[in-house]
Amino acid sequence: MARRVLVTGGAGFVGSQYVRDLVSGRYPECAGARVTVLDALTYAGNLANLAPVDGGYAFVRGDVGDAALLAEVVPGHDAVVNFAAESHVDRSIEDASAFVRTNTLGVETLMRACLDAGVPRIVQVSTDEVYGSADDGAAFGEDAPPRPSSPYAAAKAGGDLVALAYARTHGLPVCVTRCGNTYGPYQYPEKLIPLFVTNLLEGRPVPLYGDGGNVRQWTHVEDHARAVQLVAERGEPGAVHHVVGATSLSNRDLTARLLELCDARPDMVRYVPDRKGHDRRYALTGTRLAALGWSPRVAFDDGLPATIAWYAENPRWWKPLNEPGPTW
Repeated sequence: MARRVLVTGGAGFVGSQYVRDLVSGRYPECAGARVTVLDALTYAGNLANLAPVDGGYAFVRGDVGDAALLAEVVPGHDAVVNFAAESHVDRSIEDASAFVRTNTLGVETLMRACLDAGVPRIVQVSTDEVYGSADDGAAFGEDAPPRPSSPYAAAKAGGDLVALAYARTHGLPVCVTRCGNTYGPYQYPEKLIPLFVTNLLEGRPVPLYGDGGNVRQWTHVEDHARAVQLVAERGEPGAVHHVVGATSLSNRDLTARLLELCDARPDMVRYVPDRKGHDRRYALTGTRLAALGWSPRVAFDDGLPATIAWYAENPRWWKPLNEPGPTW
């Protein structure tokens, strides 16, 4: 019998990439898997993200915080991969309540359902932002303690700690992955790359926070999804696994690349007041995924132009989502 995989948040950015790859056979070890997607379809969840594999999965609309629904959906699955999250820092600064409900309380509800159902493999997908800023030039290892700055990161850290506590207390076979900034097709146009690209494609300026010196590690969404699959197959239960991008760039340098690739003038940049609590630098090191044989395959110099080309070729996907912003 084919494996059964439940993907929560599978209509979002990284989750949908994972589902598309899983259903289309890019992971030979899961060939023929029966896939269920559970997604609440909030503003960033979009079934259009799954159109390339339409019919290749079962869909359930619902929330990871709905214990009664999870009691019906979770049993019988061989693996549960949790991408479900509220993820935009700016929105969490305005109102953190949805972030705590989904990213922390929702994770506890899901872990309890997995425990009750005896699920043999679980992956909790998380972020490098739980560590806060690495301002001293160092990088965070996989056993570093969380020190989140934003309500978003705090809620994600809370969910991670709940998952790891279930592993230690109950022996729940859950692994945690933490990745830096992810980019690629189908990313909701509120994040830096799709926001800047779609603005520039429409001849609108781009808003750069502060002095633009904030540094991020970048990972293509295909590499991120592949790392999650590897952890689902062979990760160490009860442990954190870092997905370490090959490229670190300041937002200012990234913006310069986007301007060049979009054939836009430097005066299209509008420096805007910095975000509250804005972490200056993120940096991860990782040994667990490297030991499993993972490394990035999509070079940033290839992935970034391909991402821009995807947005240029798919305005019907992003135009309804890209509400006009302020004139800076």
